[in-house]
Amino acid sequence: MFVNHRLAISALLLVLLSACSTTRIEVQPDPQYAPIDLKSAQFQPVNNGSIFQVGRSVRLFEDNKAFRIGDLLSVKLSESTNASKSAATNTAKDDEVDLGVTAFLGTVPTNDDDPFLTNSLSGERDFSGTGDSAQSNSLDGEIAVMVTDILPNGTLVVRGEKIIGLNQGSEFIRLSGLVRPQDVSSGNIVFSRKLANARIYYGGGGVIAEANSRGWLSRFFDSPMFPF
Repeated sequence: MFVNHRLAISALLLVLLSACSTTRIEVQPDPQYAPIDLKSAQFQPVNNGSIFQVGRSVRLFEDNKAFRIGDLLSVKLSESTNASKSAATNTAKDDEVDLGVTAFLGTVPTNDDDPFLTNSLSGERDFSGTGDSAQSNSLDGEIAVMVTDILPNGTLVVRGEKIIGLNQGSEFIRLSGLVRPQDVSSGNIVFSRKLANARIYYGGGGVIAEANSRGWLSRFFDSPMFPF
């Protein structure tokens, strides 16, 4: 029996250790932000001229900006948001009712000379509530993205991902959105605030991210599955 208890405790410890090991936050590439496969669109050499080649652009008087599927574009991250909200509510209500009976069937019912059918009711309710909320975010940096599609009106569909490995940790930036070609500067750079339908995600993983996250048991007690 003692051996069975030891085996049960050992099995429980293994389960707990495996659960703790699976909580490690690792940053993996997201397929939704992966570059498109250009192997099928490789330019094949065609002997159709000594200067001009079909499938290649020769821009003599234009800036070198992204305008084709597969071109790269630099996005300057310049995001800053600030929000605040406050609310205050005060209510008060007083109620008072007097029930007086002077006579009942010609007489005034009393109890020890005290009319017991004469009563009064009073009530008072007060409520006071206040709330404040404030939030601010800031994100600066730069990320290179790829043009994955071009809409019929010429708008560029871009997406990209950057993963930086640091000491015992990693950070990532994922971005997608729509870019107007006229918003791209001559240096092939566009500001993130110019992106339409922008999706910008910043996060990290590793030892520091684990230290800032709660364990699985603590998350269970705060989850809807905990009945108490």
